[in-house]
This record gives sequence, structure tokens and C-alpha cells, in this order.
Amino acid sequence: MSSQEGFERVAQKQRTRAALLQAAREWLAEGKHPTVAEAADRAKISRATAYRYFSAPETMAQEAVLDAIAKEFADVHFRGAPPDADLAGRAAFVVAAILRMVIANEALFRTFLSVSVGGGARPAAPRGGRRLGWIREALAPRLGDLDSARQERLVTGLALLTGIETIIVLRDVCGLREDAIEATARDLAQTLVAGVMAG
Repeated sequence: MSSQEGFERVAQKQRTRAALLQAAREWLAEGKHPTVAEAADRAKISRATAYRYFSAPETMAQEAVLDAIAKEFADVHFRGAPPDADLAGRAAFVVAAILRMVIANEALFRTFLSVSVGGGARPAAPRGGRRLGWIREALAPRLGDLDSARQERLVTGLALLTGIETIIVLRDVCGLREDAIEATARDLAQTLVAGVMAG
């Protein structure tokens, strides 16, 4: 097989997988949890081929939503952070930026939570790694003041303030509106920084 043929085969596999995930997302957007066969039918892919990519509908649904979430996170940037902001100010900015994106895509994130919790088996690998990576990257210009142990405490703590879980607690449990959600999360981020720096 030539390198061109190998490239084309890889590209075809990527297109097939993308089509399956898109079909799964369409089902999920309709409030239904599709089987692998249903996603294959909608994507106009043979069922046998679909099962080579996903053996369980829960895995397919999780990947479908994660794929969309990853695209949304990729669009979040932190270039607007005040260049002279200290660590607390940057943490508050980062938390607010991510939460705005989560709120804008709240239905998508709630679907992922539903699929993850209701799907039975847990994912093979921890899914929070992406969130932690984004937080580390966004805070990198100001993390130099902390040793590695305190950096990890801060990043872990901020992860609690940058997901759909935060929205569920602040909106569903506490009854806050979007502006109050952001203000509360900013305050908590700054408090967290102060505690980590003091400790």
C-alpha cells in the first residue's frame, strides 16, 4: 500500500467516525439515546461498519458529546485577560470565560452529564483531564509564584468552578441568574487563590 493510499484510508476512517458521532448528536439533540445501529442508519453507514467503531451506545454517545464540547472549549480564548492581572484576577477571568461558554452550550453539557451518569459504565479514562489542561494553560503566565503542589491544588479547585456541575448547583440549587452565577464563581476563584497562596 502506498503512503497516499494509507493517508486516504485514515481520512476515510475519520470521516466515517465523524459521521457516526454527528448522527448520534442529532439523536441526542432530539432527546433520544440512540443505539449504534440507529446512528449508523441515520449516518447512512452500514451497521457492521458502525460496530467496528463503537460496540456500545453509551460510549458512542459520550464521544459524540465530548467531541462537540471539545470544539466549544477550543473556541474559548484568554487573550482578553488583563495583561497586568495578578493570579487571583486571572483565575477569576478564566473561570468567567469558561462558564460563559458552558452556559451558552448548557443543553449540550447537561446531555453529556446525563449520558455519563445514566449510561451505566464509566468512561475508560478520566474526562476531566481536558478541563485541567485548559486551566493550567490559561493560568500559566501567573503560576510561577506557586510551588508545584500549590499549583495542583489551585487547578483542581478551579476545575470545580468551570463545568456544568457549577451551573447545576448555582442555578438549579441556589436559584441564581446568569450574572449572579458569574459573579459568584469569580468571587470563589479569587477566594480559592488567596487560600492556596496563604497555605
